[in-house]
Amino acid sequence: MLLIWLLSYFFGGIFLANALPHLISGMMGRPFQSPFAKPPGEGLSSSTVNVLWGFSNIVIGYLFVCRVGDFSLEDTADVAALGAGVLLIALFSARRFGRFNGGNTPDHTPDHQ
Repeated sequence: MLLIWLLSYFFGGIFLANALPHLISGMMGRPFQSPFAKPPGEGLSSSTVNVLWGFSNIVIGYLFVCRVGDFSLEDTADVAALGAGVLLIALFSARRFGRFNGGNTPDHTPDHQ
């Protein structure tokens, strides 16, 4: 196993986890922040844009995980690298987007609910 493979699995985890909120929001017909909104990452993009962005993240994640090296669910290092990427983007997203959706201040209920 090469270090570059583990780095690839780490980034694969980031892209695969990042696909989830975009796909789910898009499939539910809800707008969500995306890099294509104005301002990028803060404004809302349409549900269609989010489905396309989420699917693109799945494709990129697949390429990083399944087309680089020899990823195995039985290899602890492979799974740890992927899991670290998932955890990192999940924590980053929770902090970054929590300010828009009330997640950083649990006492506050967002207006749109």
